[in-house]
Amino acid sequence: MENTTALRRRVRATATATVAVGALALAGLTGVASADPPAATTPAVSADSLPPGLLAAMERDLGLGADAARTRIAGEYRAAAVAAGLERTLGASFAGVRVSGDRADLTVSTTDASEAARITAEGARAEVVGHSLERLEAVKERLDGAALSKAPKNVPVWYVDVEANRVVVNGASTSAAEAFVKAAGVGGRLVTVARSTEQPRALADIRGGDAYHMNGGGRCSVGFSVTRGTQNGFVTAGHCGRTGTTTNGVDQQAQGTFQGSTFPGRDYAWVATNANWVPRPLVNGYGRGDVSVTGSTPSVVGASVCRSGSTTGWHCGTIQQLNTSVTYPEGTISGVTRTTVCAEPGDSGGAYISGSQAQGVTSGGSGNCSSGGTTYFQPLLPALEAYGLTLVTSGGGNPTTPPTDQPGGTWAAGTSYAVGATVTYGGAAYRCLQAHTAQAGWTPAAVPALWQRV
Repeated sequence: MENTTALRRRVRATATATVAVGALALAGLTGVASADPPAATTPAVSADSLPPGLLAAMERDLGLGADAARTRIAGEYRAAAVAAGLERTLGASFAGVRVSGDRADLTVSTTDASEAARITAEGARAEVVGHSLERLEAVKERLDGAALSKAPKNVPVWYVDVEANRVVVNGASTSAAEAFVKAAGVGGRLVTVARSTEQPRALADIRGGDAYHMNGGGRCSVGFSVTRGTQNGFVTAGHCGRTGTTTNGVDQQAQGTFQGSTFPGRDYAWVATNANWVPRPLVNGYGRGDVSVTGSTPSVVGASVCRSGSTTGWHCGTIQQLNTSVTYPEGTISGVTRTTVCAEPGDSGGAYISGSQAQGVTSGGSGNCSSGGTTYFQPLLPALEAYGLTLVTSGGGNPTTPPTDQPGGTWAAGTSYAVGATVTYGGAAYRCLQAHTAQAGWTPAAVPALWQRV
């Protein structure tokens, strides 16, 4: 299996090269010196782009009114774009990113104090720390390797905490966590052990109801619409079925067959559907308006995220850690994202989305939506790459790939733009709203959080 650091780099490269993912309604159906950045304006998100169901869930779960939710999501969009460019330019000194506050203020960590000016020039707060993200992830990968050999007993979760600049290992007791760390041959200098009562499990359910059903038995939730060549289908959680498992849809009519499934290790799968099921770039809004998916830019630690599932509908929370490893009864899953969103059995496989940007599919968790809990989602882009899938997004209904030939103008990928800079692209003029380094696919016409047409 490819190591997590290499996979994260390639996934980030994919995310900066193309924003192409769609969510599903199959119709018929992640020191302590710091420098503070100059104030930056937050472009508003169009009210039309955030349906009432999502806004209502954010108000209930995050305490954000509609205007505050729009402001926060706009800030998170901008932060994700800036963070991706800085990760690339900082290289080996990069130590992670996170957002905080209702405006999603971005903090970027680095091990090199000389990079602080570069970070603040992009509108982010710089934080100088002792360990690079690459170094911390190397420690976590040793823990992952030990877990693959023998699943740790009473150690449910471990992850890189970018704010603490440490690897955190949670155990039912600190002695259990310490034993796991020792068995993995990892020194304690970069690791914090903590006691946790979490008992995460996969969230499949053996009940009739909505979403899709496996071989007439268990129930899971659809994630995002995909195509592979001319074949339509959807991505979902790997623990929901094995290759060859047949599915029925929400109406119990024949739907499709699992073409690939990975679990444990990772938790993703894809189902090829028959001609009666049409992939749509939507997430089920459960009576409050479906949510269109316009892209797949990964969100950062601290960002808001919402989940749609067939058992509990819409629920929202925030991203706590990226690249988390979690142990279920069936084995250890690596590379998932830890969130404060609740979920219950039957929600597995369902869509996680930030604003209109698809994030991943529900894997598992602990707790419930009455008392609260912690859940984990499998990021989407590794699943697409594993099976050679293309996702369906809004704007025509068919999956598209951003063109490599640009339609003319002064805008160019790889160029750093300051607030107020003007460019031309495709015969139109644009003004920069947020300092950033342009990436392929972040054309002015495609990223209104960064550019305003003038």
